[in-house]
Amino acid sequence: MTTHVLILCTHNSARSVLSEGMLNHLAAQRGADVRAHSAGSAPSGRINPYALQALQAAGVDTAGYRSKSWDEFTGPEAPPLSIVITVCDSAAAETCPVFFGGPGQQPLKVHWGYPDPSNAAEADKPRAFELTRQAIGYKMLQLLDLPLATLPRPELQAAFERIARS
Repeated sequence: MTTHVLILCTHNSARSVLSEGMLNHLAAQRGADVRAHSAGSAPSGRINPYALQALQAAGVDTAGYRSKSWDEFTGPEAPPLSIVITVCDSAAAETCPVFFGGPGQQPLKVHWGYPDPSNAAEADKPRAFELTRQAIGYKMLQLLDLPLATLPRPELQAAFERIARS
């Protein structure tokens, strides 16, 4: 059964998109049955071009990427979420809607914060986005190293918290 991961950031234009792209790319490389999605509480309606450039430079296919609301993941037609990860502090502090998890359970939630590369000086943005992509990729590799389908929920939550501190 596919593990669906929702990555949230307020505007769904940079960090959450980098996370979605890296997790899907790395999962495909490893043959892992994991599917990442991203969304925001107040989506900007556009993906930051530096995020797309950083992903494309790393060989990630960005076709079809769009900035979307977390509302798309709250209804019964949404994929059954196993994990919800917030990647910006403002999204972590917001009251999240109810997300539907796998059979009879809510998804596990964790915060993996990253500084906003959009705040870098214009000349420094390509490097800031690339460094953020690399940091996100490192955590996503750690997530993929976990036995997601078999580890008991409390142990999985503890593992996510350890990754947050790494």
